[in-house]
Amino acid sequence: MSTVDDRAAAGVPWRVTGLLAPFVAAEVLVAADVHVARRLGAIGKEPDERVLLAAALAVAALRGGSVCVALDELEHPDVPWPEPDGWHAALRRSALVADGPDGPADRPMRWVDRRVYLDRYWRDEQTVRQAVTHAGPASADAAALDAAVRRLFPRDADDAQREALRTAATSRLTVLTGGPGTGKTTTVARLVAALQASAGPGLRVALAAPTGKAAARLQEAVHAELARLDAADRAAVGELQAMTIHRLLGRRRDSTTRFRHDRQHHLPHDVVLVDESSMVSLPLMARLTDALRPSARLVLVGDPDQLASVEAGAVLGDLVAALPRGVVRLTHAHRYGTALADLAEAIRRGDADETLALLRSGDEHRELVEPSSEDRLTAPDVAALRADVEATGVALTSAARSGDAAGALRALGEHRLLLAHREGPFGVAHWAATAETWVAAATGAPAGGAWPVGRPLLVTENSRPVGLYNGDTGVVVADGTGVAVAFGDPDSPRLVRPYQLPTVQPVHAMTVHRGQGSQFARVTLVLPPGTSPLLTRELLYTAVTRAREHVRVIGTEDAVRTAVGRPIRRASGLREPR
Repeated sequence: MSTVDDRAAAGVPWRVTGLLAPFVAAEVLVAADVHVARRLGAIGKEPDERVLLAAALAVAALRGGSVCVALDELEHPDVPWPEPDGWHAALRRSALVADGPDGPADRPMRWVDRRVYLDRYWRDEQTVRQAVTHAGPASADAAALDAAVRRLFPRDADDAQREALRTAATSRLTVLTGGPGTGKTTTVARLVAALQASAGPGLRVALAAPTGKAAARLQEAVHAELARLDAADRAAVGELQAMTIHRLLGRRRDSTTRFRHDRQHHLPHDVVLVDESSMVSLPLMARLTDALRPSARLVLVGDPDQLASVEAGAVLGDLVAALPRGVVRLTHAHRYGTALADLAEAIRRGDADETLALLRSGDEHRELVEPSSEDRLTAPDVAALRADVEATGVALTSAARSGDAAGALRALGEHRLLLAHREGPFGVAHWAATAETWVAAATGAPAGGAWPVGRPLLVTENSRPVGLYNGDTGVVVADGTGVAVAFGDPDSPRLVRPYQLPTVQPVHAMTVHRGQGSQFARVTLVLPPGTSPLLTRELLYTAVTRAREHVRVIGTEDAVRTAVGRPIRRASGLREPR
């Protein structure tokens, strides 16, 4: 009998035996997956290890972001997969498994379309599917809509932006996609104005985003765009307050998964607009769609080619792939030129040859630094990176010491070092420390004390009373009486005393996930070796599209090819017709 020791996994049995042991040995499963499967087996008195294996695989799939596990698509040469027909039959007759969409509602697993779900995730998927399926047309005054479209988007505007306004006015579900800088926020602000004009005055509109940081940026961007409209449209739209989806739904003290607004207590809004929808998990999207009034419009805005939610599901990508209509894609890049737009598009298409050719083209806006070794970076490999880090650090520190908060924040946005890993020789911990050393040497004064002037900081938890959110960045600056931390727009910086801050950490480097939703003039991405499982097309695309002016990729040809050729595959039934 196979046996695997897994003493490192705290709180779970360390001896994994029988059919599941080789799957742990091959790292297809971890002991925690086995623990959950065993608990389900004990509750349901299920002796068949094939059923427990499917349960453990479903748990492992959730850890990887999938909603379910498609047994027919599983591949690994070093494990003894059960014979398919017998495996499927064992699942369908198990007391743990509801067979099909009409199976019993009181079972923890479900077998549908040759996929295995934990039942709660199947139900969440059905909630979103039903909301999409039942999202029919919406009424709008055709003449008022035509007038609003002409007024809000003159002749030189992007035709896709006009299409978005018409789609949102005449449909109860609109998906607005596009890469960074393609005008999504511009379209959102004017879309609200068009809806007020065509769907009737007094329309109740909610702006939401998955994180506090994203909500704050949405509100700031929408307000800036609304300020450019004429007085009548501004008055019709009124004051819009963006918030997190959790806050919109209303948190409950007695539950972390249920909200005050649900299918029995609908949200009062006529329009709910969600930005950064690619980061919304399936369970949260299910809670949101459940809480909508039957007549409400839902507008999902985001880039399906970016990294998806860290939790289960890739809802935006699934909807873009599945919906026959209601999807509008903006393609014209307004924020940056064709050099970066062409690179992003080559990555998005999965064209590794074109991606490498563009990175090696000698264009001043993009470059590939190919290290001599796959396992380590030498001083020549990172010379240009060091120059950028030092130049940014000197400008930032100089402004901070002089009390120039605006200048310090501008410098903070000049360059950002992004990485895939947190730990190891290609991780944030190592390169953040290296960058801090470079800056200290360049500025002539090692960073010391609790709040060294010039230190860039990253907020790692939300603080609504202070108005700071997980992912916000700031700079420690001198203010004449001591130090403060500057946050926000350089044109109107906010100064926060250190004692008021939520948890923060230095941010000389960050993961690509952390950088999602941010923009920098220059970006350097350090890729790990091609063997890293974190190298994906979405990671490379997200990193490249953080840059407005210049992107530098430090990595081997193999690493670039691996990333471009490895799109994230999250198993889901949402994009399949039913």
